[in-house]
Amino acid sequence: MFLQKWIFCFIIDAIGFLVLIFLFGLARHDWLWYLGAYVLTLIAAYQASDEVSAELTRLRDRAVEDKLKAERVADAAGEAAKKVVLMAQAQAEKEVKQATEEANKWKQSLVEKSKGFPTLLQAIDYYEALRDKKIESYLKHKSHPSVKGAEVVREEAQRRRKAEFESKRAKALVEYYESIAPFLLDFKDEIVDPIDDNKYRDYDEEEQLDPVTQYLAKEEFRALPSVERNQKALDRFWARPKSKWMLGKLYERYVGYLYESAGYSVEYVGIFKGYEDLGRDLICQKGEDFVVIQCKNWAQFKTIHEKHIFQFFGTVFQYRDENPGRKVRAVFYTTTKLSDLARRFSHELGIELKENLKFEKAYPSIKCNISQANGTRIYHLPFDQQYDTCKIEKGKGEFYCSTVREAEDNGFRRAFRYKGGGKAL
Repeated sequence: MFLQKWIFCFIIDAIGFLVLIFLFGLARHDWLWYLGAYVLTLIAAYQASDEVSAELTRLRDRAVEDKLKAERVADAAGEAAKKVVLMAQAQAEKEVKQATEEANKWKQSLVEKSKGFPTLLQAIDYYEALRDKKIESYLKHKSHPSVKGAEVVREEAQRRRKAEFESKRAKALVEYYESIAPFLLDFKDEIVDPIDDNKYRDYDEEEQLDPVTQYLAKEEFRALPSVERNQKALDRFWARPKSKWMLGKLYERYVGYLYESAGYSVEYVGIFKGYEDLGRDLICQKGEDFVVIQCKNWAQFKTIHEKHIFQFFGTVFQYRDENPGRKVRAVFYTTTKLSDLARRFSHELGIELKENLKFEKAYPSIKCNISQANGTRIYHLPFDQQYDTCKIEKGKGEFYCSTVREAEDNGFRRAFRYKGGGKAL
């Protein structure tokens, strides 16, 4: 260290001495003066070197300290980053595991959907059993035990859980069937009016076969002439409350009437095949034009959703596949409206929409038909046996009318009811 200081001082002094020579050497040639100045310069440089050396040492130590601090910070940052990575990895693994479990649950649910979700219901039943067990245990071990009460609770709880299990399973199955066959919703909450057998006791066997007796008292039926009797029965038919099934049937008839009036031959598939119609309520034909129609007579506040459109498109596709040579159109009639998404799907799938088409009860509902076998002119009321099998062809002189009087004035008589054994009434 000492030698370094003197080397440093010597260099500084030499530089100073050369500066002095440059400044004063041109004027004087006194080398003693130069030598004295050199010594003084050397002493001053040595003193200054102590301060410079101390400053350099301080700077070096500070640099070393800053380096160590930076290394510690870098190490801490590395550890923190490592922890963050490990935490993120653990969280990701947890989320993947959870997502996998949920996916497996959904897969299991989809597999069991058509069976009524037995695994889920068994888990619920197990939970309910634990709750019932707690009540049973309390009755057995309270300050005044009730062993008999505990047994009753156990037995009744088992019955209740079994009933709840079957009820929930049945509900799940019904919802599943409704999701894959939306037309079943049309029959939900359907109430079939029971037939009052007492009202038929005073009618003889043949009179009971006439459906007019469902709308007239015995005295009216026997006393009124045919025109008044049949017209009164028709009026009461329209005035009487009807089931959802009957309202749907009448709406199909009304749409069929519109097409028959336009010259189409109409097959009432929904009325005859019921659940087996696959959503094809009407199949109408005029020349090469075939129209498959679905009718929805729903309340105004209800909305037709896309699942009904998908189901209808599927049955139309099947019909086209079964009849490759036919030009088939699909038309969806409803008394209410469709959702925006259902309307968009209908457009994309080529399904014509007839929204908010209300059922007009005042339409001519009496069918006046001419027999192809013998030319007999027969009219059919909406509740008659052969009403839906009868097709009206305007080109043959057949037509719809509104009153019984109009039908009979045109030479038509009421249709006989087939009794069986080759007989008719």
